[in-house]
Amino acid sequence: MIRAKQELLDDLAAELAALAPELAPAATFESPKQASHGDLAITAAMQLARPLKKNPRELAQALVAGLQQREGFARWVDSLEIAGPGFINLRLKPAAKQAVVADILASGEAYGRQAATGRHVMVEFVSANPTGPLHVGHGRQAALGDAICRLFETQGDQVTREFYYNDAGVQIQTLAESTQCRIKGLKPGDAGWPESAYNGEYIADIAADFLAKKTVKADDREFTASGDPDDLDGIRQFAVAYLRHEQDLDLQAFGVKFDHYYLESSLYTSGRVERTVQRLVEAGKTFEQDGALWLRTTEYGDDKDRVMRKSDGSYTYFVPDVAYHITKWERGYTRVINIQGTDHHGTIARVRAGLQAAGVGIPVGYPDYVLHKMVTVMKGGEEVKISKRAGSYVTLRDLIDWTSRDAVRFFLISRKADTEFTFDVDLALKQNDENPVYYVQYAHARICSVVEQWRSQHGGDLDLLPRADLGRLVMPAEAALMLKLAEYPGMLSAAARDLAPHDVAFYLRDVASAFHAYYAAERFLVDDAELARARVALLVATRQVLHNGLAVLGVSAPAKM
Repeated sequence: MIRAKQELLDDLAAELAALAPELAPAATFESPKQASHGDLAITAAMQLARPLKKNPRELAQALVAGLQQREGFARWVDSLEIAGPGFINLRLKPAAKQAVVADILASGEAYGRQAATGRHVMVEFVSANPTGPLHVGHGRQAALGDAICRLFETQGDQVTREFYYNDAGVQIQTLAESTQCRIKGLKPGDAGWPESAYNGEYIADIAADFLAKKTVKADDREFTASGDPDDLDGIRQFAVAYLRHEQDLDLQAFGVKFDHYYLESSLYTSGRVERTVQRLVEAGKTFEQDGALWLRTTEYGDDKDRVMRKSDGSYTYFVPDVAYHITKWERGYTRVINIQGTDHHGTIARVRAGLQAAGVGIPVGYPDYVLHKMVTVMKGGEEVKISKRAGSYVTLRDLIDWTSRDAVRFFLISRKADTEFTFDVDLALKQNDENPVYYVQYAHARICSVVEQWRSQHGGDLDLLPRADLGRLVMPAEAALMLKLAEYPGMLSAAARDLAPHDVAFYLRDVASAFHAYYAAERFLVDDAELARARVALLVATRQVLHNGLAVLGVSAPAKM
């Protein structure tokens, strides 16, 4: 099917170039809204009608006449029909659809993956301040970020996963002071408890371990507590290491691993922040007013100029962000994607303006952003409130413990990042087709069961499946399933291009639906041995696509459920 589709696309591109040399749109196929309309559709005639000032049906007729003379269309297409204002519907020959089974069996886990490109991509995600455990919003970010990394890897890119965390600034100082108060016996509600302090019980745990002079080790640091209540700097370092360790445990439970951690503090100690500011001053992109240093971000599309250095000498938060992104560029990452919450929307224009003003060769629009909305958690029909300061928020590990890693990953990816999402714990525990991850995983497990029956009861040999007579696969449910399997490589490429891992989740549900319909319509282990082998070959191909797609989402493909 892959070869057939590519030949058809090549023929379509050539015919469009002949029809409209200067205006030819990209050669693409769409899926008809109704299966009865055909297997593929071409909409190019309607796209060309206005610029060519011609009737779209007349253009469609000319396009069909040309395509019918093309070798690929003669080989793979059964019929071409014009419908409506100028749609062209294609019906493929059975051999074109059946070929996908052989393609998948030959490729295995490589099906859908592209050759190495040599491109280096960085995806920065989670990047949570080390002031508490990861909450479900961080979980959504982790699921999105890791899936986007896996998508890029299917396209042949080398991907670096980076975690940037703010180990400097007001929040870290508040963490240290909150912990010190707990060490000295104060608790929330007591006289003398700071209004801005963190109130969660995890602060008490940090305090107790500090007094016990424990050693904590995270992926990127290790620190031993002095036990001295007046050692505020030691308390700060211990609390950061403690919470980094907690976050590591959260990420391990979620199956996410980072290649590199980048510390905000290093931007100051290395002098990068000062050098970045100096670059901007020397470029003439700054001015002083009211004792503060400002950046002329309005020159780059921002709605107003922004303060860089406040009158007290401290920098606003976007300045180290600019310095940090210059390091990404200098490290050779020409493509960078940041996964952040929608509360970061305002920083995009400022960071990009700073990067342009710095004059270091960074292109306009660098970096790319995926902004996600937060998550509402429902359990027992009631919303579970999230409040970091109150210490009552739902952590990522809570969600995993209540359901499963697979459910959390699949659910948090199953909607577009910029849409509100409600995580229904009760739904995630259901074992029926209402639960999307169960529905997809059950399809995989059901196929495993049928294949095992074929092997054990009918003496089937998986090594002989590539020799199966795929010409026997002619039933409507088989054709529908094969067409859906053939969409996988193109779906992956489009999802990577659009930074849209939710498309993978949608696609997997469609594959599961096509399989379950096939299961209901036909028997697989029939007396006709050749037909049984062909149908098992299709099942094994379907199982492979489900496995590959779930792997992109970081979700397991169980053999039994």
